[in-house]
Amino acid sequence: MFQAQESGVDQRYEPDRPDPGVAPAPGQLSDRDRWRVLGVLLAVIFMSLVGVSIVNVALPSIQSGLGAGQSAMQWVLSGYALTFGVILVAAGRAGDILGRGGFFLVGVGVFTLASVGAGLAPDTRWLNAARLLQGIGSGLLNPQGLGMIQQYFRGAERGRAFGLLGTAVGFSVAIGPVLGGVLIQFGGHDLGWRLTFLVNVPIGIAAILLGLAWFPKPLFRPAPAGVWRALDPVGAALLGLAILAILWPFMQAGETALAWGLLPAGAVMLWAWVAWERRQTRLGQSPMVDLRIFRTRSFTNGSIVMTLYFMGMTSIWVLVALYVQQGVGKSAFASGLIGIPAALLSAWAANWAGRRVGRWGRAIVSWGLVLALVGLALSIAVVVLGQTHGVSVWWLLLTLSFLGLAQGAVISPNQTLTLEEVPLEYAGSSGAVMQTGQRIGTSVGIAIITAAVFAVLAVSDWTVAVAAGFALIGLVILAALVVAVRDQRRRARG
Repeated sequence: MFQAQESGVDQRYEPDRPDPGVAPAPGQLSDRDRWRVLGVLLAVIFMSLVGVSIVNVALPSIQSGLGAGQSAMQWVLSGYALTFGVILVAAGRAGDILGRGGFFLVGVGVFTLASVGAGLAPDTRWLNAARLLQGIGSGLLNPQGLGMIQQYFRGAERGRAFGLLGTAVGFSVAIGPVLGGVLIQFGGHDLGWRLTFLVNVPIGIAAILLGLAWFPKPLFRPAPAGVWRALDPVGAALLGLAILAILWPFMQAGETALAWGLLPAGAVMLWAWVAWERRQTRLGQSPMVDLRIFRTRSFTNGSIVMTLYFMGMTSIWVLVALYVQQGVGKSAFASGLIGIPAALLSAWAANWAGRRVGRWGRAIVSWGLVLALVGLALSIAVVVLGQTHGVSVWWLLLTLSFLGLAQGAVISPNQTLTLEEVPLEYAGSSGAVMQTGQRIGTSVGIAIITAAVFAVLAVSDWTVAVAAGFALIGLVILAALVVAVRDQRRRARG
């Protein structure tokens, strides 16, 4: 089943037989049909990402409109992230077995209904319940999107498809805050924040209708014999609880220090999950995640790169917002403007890199990480020179643009390379494992880096604190670069 190359360079996962439930191969869908399917996927993923960035802008209006406390506002953000992270891998495996298209549309439906609930919420309890449900919807649809790109695209076309996905991500980051500001300005403090949720509804309805018309049929496959064992409910429960226990302390540490006691419990449950999945494989059962997939070096290395990248880079925009508003005294609108060039360049770079990743491979990712380090170094210089020589904070428009180029050159190409050798029967669950690493990296990185910044701020000023935060992010990105370069050299040896 698994064949190790004698050179010691790689070990690749080889399924015993084709998955009888796998839907049509690329040749069985016309070019037009494949790209129409991709269009629906991108529209929905764009919607879900815009929804995240809009909420960040809308938080002050939500707080004043509903009279919410700080704890309730924390849950508006963390509740979504928790349910999203917990459900990812199980949802990906369910799509692999029972039909990705069907689960994708179910996820869109759940996300859309939850957006209605959030937009009409009379109080914070209702709003947070809707946000938890939004996270479930997003967790259902996201792994199916990655799995369907794997399923319907090959070779250079797959790189282009992931490049377009990166473009959608970049535009969503740029447009979200601006759209949120416009809606709040148009609707006022009460109606405006509600519109930031309700704007998802027409997109979700259109996506469902187009998906029903364009997705290959059947949307759901008949449940094979032993489907319950194949879904591995015990493994799903163990992994979900482990992720919940690991993420919770980093999201709720400000509420109570006791939350950190969940980390050892999370580690124990993660160990139990690994032991269970190995048992399933040893007994010839179908595990939720066949852990032998990690013998595929491209998957393992790419997942590590992605986790480290998100651990570092997602903190950048948190620190920029804090520095621009509290350190320099600019408005929230000005803070949002500083990130727009980087987001637009990210969209362009993702498309550019997606078209070339088949030719240049992991080298694109490595150079993208180098660009990130350059952008961080130049941003530190702007922050320091701003205090010592009066350099304008608006120079961050230029330095952060390097980070935008880096994001486009890292995320989409790395997804393509990480999943290229994964068997199609595990495309959804493997993509979900990679996304789970992103979620954990994001939560851990933001918690640790912002804690370090505020610790420095307690004994110094914003200039030193933000420079220290950027330097810490640089160390994490440097670690990702080491992994990427090692994988690049492994591929060169062949």
